[in-house]
Amino acid sequence: MHKIAVFLLIILIACSSYAQKIEVCNTCAITSLKKAIAQAKDYDTIIVKKGTYKEHKIIVDKPLTIIGKNYPVIDGEKKGEIITVISDHVTVDGLFIINVGTSYTEDYAAIRIKRSKHFVIKNLVLEKLFFGIYIEKSSYGKIYHNKIVGDAIQEYNSGNGIQLWYSNHIQIEHNYVEHVRDGIYLEFSDDCLIKNNVSALNLRYGLHFMFSNNDSYQDNTFENNGAGVAVMFSKKIKMYNNTFKENWGTASYGMLLKEINDAEITGNTFEENTIGINIEGSNRIVYKNNNFTNNGWAIKVRGACYTNSFLENNFLYNSFDISYNSNVNDNVFDRNYWSSYTGYDLNKDGIGDIPYRPVKLFSYIVNRTPETIILLRSLFMDIIDFSEKVSPVFTPDNLLDNNPATKKISW
Repeated sequence: MHKIAVFLLIILIACSSYAQKIEVCNTCAITSLKKAIAQAKDYDTIIVKKGTYKEHKIIVDKPLTIIGKNYPVIDGEKKGEIITVISDHVTVDGLFIINVGTSYTEDYAAIRIKRSKHFVIKNLVLEKLFFGIYIEKSSYGKIYHNKIVGDAIQEYNSGNGIQLWYSNHIQIEHNYVEHVRDGIYLEFSDDCLIKNNVSALNLRYGLHFMFSNNDSYQDNTFENNGAGVAVMFSKKIKMYNNTFKENWGTASYGMLLKEINDAEITGNTFEENTIGINIEGSNRIVYKNNNFTNNGWAIKVRGACYTNSFLENNFLYNSFDISYNSNVNDNVFDRNYWSSYTGYDLNKDGIGDIPYRPVKLFSYIVNRTPETIILLRSLFMDIIDFSEKVSPVFTPDNLLDNNPATKKISW
């Protein structure tokens, strides 16, 4: 084993001793990134100095490190894709890439990684784009500290900020994405980590999963998007400590779960969204230690959701805490704090002495007849909610929290 390590070290030293630096600038011998790549040998470093380089269809077909000094501009002049990487072990760092072409058949991107491994894309600024960073059938890559600013106006003719397609083991961290269709989009992509990103002001979703499994996203902020996050047709997704804020509109929500199974939703904040979480056909999910604050609906359950657990969450000042469109329930609500709970705690153990029934009859009526929302906060609403609380008829009889916390939960 020791001999193998020494052998690999010798090879690495030998490679690095032959690697060279190639400079690109408007007054240098090499004046374009394409020419520098053509002359470079494997594992060389290309330094692109400050200036504007009008290039597109740049193919990186060998292991290289490309570094921009003082953010040189790579201007694609809207003629097509700008950089396409088709080799393993490529790093692209510090470029300002603008003017990506538009194609509805080829999905032009500012930078595309295609069938490659062990790549790094960092410190890029992308503007005036169609797709930003497009990862295609690639793995073991890192995408971090990039700023992607689109100018999308309509969903049907815009692209995504960061897109993964059939790609696995990708880390996406500390990126800022705005004004594109989906900020970050994963399709058939497994075992990825999405962490500490800000995705805001996007037309559709801040983050979007389709047919992707075993992924994790944490410590991200999704603000003012068409909707915060959509997780669809996926399983075993971990969602920790994210903020979903002001995703506001007639059909908007902080998070959409559709046909997903065996997920964990822990430590997140849902604040001032039309709907905090909208759930359809999702099973065996644990919701724990989340804050739902000032949402229209904290959680809206649209049906076919079974064996879920809602444990030790704070429901604070939402117009509706829980909405159901069915009178069947096998989900568990236990030890949550409900700001509208009016029970008592005679033995002072922090648990209310009477159960809390989170589904109000008025939310049931609004589900069936949305126009009745104008009666919200009226005396009529209070009367029918009280009558349903005393004698449940329309809401699931067993949908209640038997151990409601009497103080806001800290964790």
